[in-house]
Amino acid sequence: MTSSVTVGVLALQGAFAAHLSILRDLGVEACEVKTNEQLASIDALVIPGGESTTMSMLLVKGDMLDPLRQRVADGMPVFGTCAGMILCSEGIEDGRADQHCLSAIPIVSRRNGYGRQIDSFEAELDVTGLDEPFHGVFIRAPVVDSVGDGVSVLAAVDGQPVLCSHGPVTVASFHPELSGDSRLHRRWLIDAGLLPEGLAEASDETVEVTP
Repeated sequence: MTSSVTVGVLALQGAFAAHLSILRDLGVEACEVKTNEQLASIDALVIPGGESTTMSMLLVKGDMLDPLRQRVADGMPVFGTCAGMILCSEGIEDGRADQHCLSAIPIVSRRNGYGRQIDSFEAELDVTGLDEPFHGVFIRAPVVDSVGDGVSVLAAVDGQPVLCSHGPVTVASFHPELSGDSRLHRRWLIDAGLLPEGLAEASDETVEVTP
């Protein structure tokens, strides 16, 4: 199946290639986003994992921060994962003074909330709306310190939210693209009205991804 929808993946820094593989497996036109021209051409955006401070600085350097904030304010669907979740947050508990966020979702996040690289872990997540658990890969994962009005917590680890949504925006503190499981990307696109509901019944075949 193909779709007229174009989904961009912010490709300034971080693990964006695996997101592109997942999206293309769903039959969605997917492209890298590195410029304002590319940003203006897409219908939705994935903000991948990486280093949130670096991504923030590169957005400023490329004069992309304000245009991206405007697209978000205009209701563009966004899926932020790991560092992308931090960037999407309304506030960053331990962020640097020069670190910017998009206020795409009313949550406050905290960087490296589960520890550094050595404390990375994997977990089977019970996700609202999915029949089977989702394999979560947590790498220097942030935590959600607080959620605002209207935020749905879709999955948690030890009571700590790790997957949240608010309108057309979904954020995950883990790396769903590294599981090779397309269900969360599919669910986000369907909930945002960019793919028909029938795709929710599509097979759950996995795709090979390169971290």
